[in-house]
Amino acid sequence: MWFLGMDVGTGGTRAVVVDAAGKLVGTASSNHAPFRAEHPGWAEQDPEDWWRAAQEAILGAIASTPEPKEPITAIALTGQMHGAVMLDENGAVLRPALIWCDTRTQPECDWLTEKIGYERLIELTCNPALPNFTVTKLLWVKKHQPEIFAKIRHIMCPKDYVRYRLTGEFAIDVQEASGTLLLDVTHRRWSREVAEAASIQESWLPRVFESPEICAKISEQAAGLTGLKAGTPVAAGAGDQGAGAVGMGILQPGSVSATIGTSGVVFAATAQPTRDPKGRLHTFCHAVPGLWHVMGVTQSAGLSLSWLKETFFAGQSYDALNADAAKIPAGCEGLLWGPYLLGERTPHLDPEVRAAFACIGAGTTAAHFVRAVLEGVAYSLQDTFTLFAELGIPVSGIRLGGGGARGALWRRIQAGIYGHPVEVLTAEEGGAFGCALMAGVGAGHWANLDQACAQAIEVAQRIDPDPADLVAYKAGYAAWRKLYPALKTLR
Repeated sequence: MWFLGMDVGTGGTRAVVVDAAGKLVGTASSNHAPFRAEHPGWAEQDPEDWWRAAQEAILGAIASTPEPKEPITAIALTGQMHGAVMLDENGAVLRPALIWCDTRTQPECDWLTEKIGYERLIELTCNPALPNFTVTKLLWVKKHQPEIFAKIRHIMCPKDYVRYRLTGEFAIDVQEASGTLLLDVTHRRWSREVAEAASIQESWLPRVFESPEICAKISEQAAGLTGLKAGTPVAAGAGDQGAGAVGMGILQPGSVSATIGTSGVVFAATAQPTRDPKGRLHTFCHAVPGLWHVMGVTQSAGLSLSWLKETFFAGQSYDALNADAAKIPAGCEGLLWGPYLLGERTPHLDPEVRAAFACIGAGTTAAHFVRAVLEGVAYSLQDTFTLFAELGIPVSGIRLGGGGARGALWRRIQAGIYGHPVEVLTAEEGGAFGCALMAGVGAGHWANLDQACAQAIEVAQRIDPDPADLVAYKAGYAAWRKLYPALKTLR
């Protein structure tokens, strides 16, 4: 009994195959064409390219599994959130999708906020209007390309378009739908009031399912293209952050993950929808039925380190940079990095602020700059933990993911700045792995996601914060918090 999970990401699509014990037995990826950016802040991709990559990834993942091969019992999908895919009455793509990092829609955010009211919008959706969210992208098309908007008959997010091509069904999960700004997050259903305000007909919206729920079956046509068996059940899945949290076992209230990829995300499971009146955190339905999660986002987390390396240290390895940075004391002798290369989401909701180093001295070395970036990213994620404390969101354990979990120095820095022990998993396989577990639950192999994760996930290491680091980073974070207000005045 094997289960397949697939992640329709920004740079490519990855598929994994997991066995009945929750162990990875196959994997393959296919790259996407780079997204188009005709103007600053624009980002578009062709949904047909996702479908091509999905076929290649599924075929490759199945081919990579050992003999004797078993049939795929069920599948589930995850992917980049917030993208706006628009189809006509025949299911044809009307225009390239505006994806998550497209930030052209601030005027539409302002318009929607004024029309509905800031407090009312948060009451309805648990979130403010942000350029990343799907409905603001649809409003941009309505204003600037009304001839296309008039032809819309179906709206969906990226991975849900791939599911449509696999099954012929229009469906979405509650976790992904939370990121459209069209969902009544508290009641896990579409918000008629927001849809009407945005001129979105409810008939355009796909049916909403819980993440492990079976919502479709592989079609005959897709079976011939992918090697999957026609009629294979397809679970609803989740957006990349929700599926990634399942893959790390972040299921019950108190459990938290801090994941550093291109962006950085602090994700906490909650028993109730916790609204931040100021909209600084995202509040979404969890992939676990009946639960919710809150999420803080740093736009340029791992991006900060890759930018530094490619710009100033192109000939050096990350290992060499980290080794030199480890020789610099905690607190970086006052050097600060504000990681705002793409503006910032949590807690500032400011797409215009830009990054900076501060407090450079005559004794500042190359290694200081590397360490300052590692610390500055962790400080920015600590802003989310500060909001958790303010809103009474419990933190009983933190698991690290992404690039921030792979280096010993960054793990130690995070433990010291967050002020909690942190855990690293034996194998972090990401959202595709979490979706494979959802597929197993949907097929009835595991009773629920808790049971699946208990069997499939293993902790490899626990890192306790160093007492000296705690002292240094308490002072460092207090100084770092002064950086954003100063940068805000410079634009």
